[in-house]
Amino acid sequence: MQRYTTISYLLAVSAVLLVLRFHLLPAVFAGLAVYVLTLKLAGHLPKNMNRFAHKVALGVVVICVITCLTSAGAAIWSFVGSSHGIAALLATVVDTLDSLRRTLPDSVAEVLPTTIEGLNEQLVEILRNHVQKISVVGMEGIKVFAHILLGMVVGGMAAVHHFIEHEKSPPFIGALRSRLGKLATAFDKVVFAQVKISGLNSIFTALYLLVVLPLFGVHLPMASLLVLLTFAVGMLPVVGNLISNTVIVVISLGVSPLVGIASLVFLVLIHKAEYFMNARIVGHEVQATAWELLCAMLLLEAMFGVAGLVAAPVVYAWLKAEVKEKGMI
Repeated sequence: MQRYTTISYLLAVSAVLLVLRFHLLPAVFAGLAVYVLTLKLAGHLPKNMNRFAHKVALGVVVICVITCLTSAGAAIWSFVGSSHGIAALLATVVDTLDSLRRTLPDSVAEVLPTTIEGLNEQLVEILRNHVQKISVVGMEGIKVFAHILLGMVVGGMAAVHHFIEHEKSPPFIGALRSRLGKLATAFDKVVFAQVKISGLNSIFTALYLLVVLPLFGVHLPMASLLVLLTFAVGMLPVVGNLISNTVIVVISLGVSPLVGIASLVFLVLIHKAEYFMNARIVGHEVQATAWELLCAMLLLEAMFGVAGLVAAPVVYAWLKAEVKEKGMI
């Protein structure tokens, strides 16, 4: 039995390294999301159902979970491209940059985009130059979407299989199921914590944009949309804050240089505090200290870039749960 457990550990660690190496993290996270949500919802199914009815009900739950997640993704994508969403926000940013061109030195003004197309080109160029660091934002969108969809299907199948009787399962299969169970639990705790972190960032940003600035007679354009943007992209450590902070600072500069400086100072403080909030909140969920998670985040970020940074809390929480089970700590 110990031999099978050891092999399952080696396979699990190898799988984690391969997922990060070949940029499959979005697919794996999508699969884990479906798996965890299906198990949570399936727990509310009637206990007196026969086996066939239970399987049918599980299938319905899986389809509903995948449909809801896909619909949520489609809604976000639609919002991004709508005339009242990110498209309008980009137009505001371009107008602000255009007004800044008149006050900035010529050497600086020449590099600023003058149209939305120009801004898009610069954004694409930035992504292209940093594609190794921003591995979750590749130029092969269709391929990534296919991976995510496949990951959700696999997660749903694994959730249905979870409820099949396992009394006669081989020891090796049982060991693999144990690894998956602890990984799913770690994912559940960490994602819940990340939602709280993004919520805190959004609350602080809302207080600044909707309360503090208006008290001084400053009303930033599209402030409510900026708060929603902060929450949405806040689920991505570092990269998400970088996106929202840049947009907020540019629009603030359009109001006045003083407001732009104030926004920059405020957002830098929030951005720096995110590492420690992340480590503290996630650490509470997985019973790990801040320095442990910070070390894990720094190590995996150095090895695999942003994907490693995103995966670090889940991977560390899973490894610590495994070590605790063995009584080593």
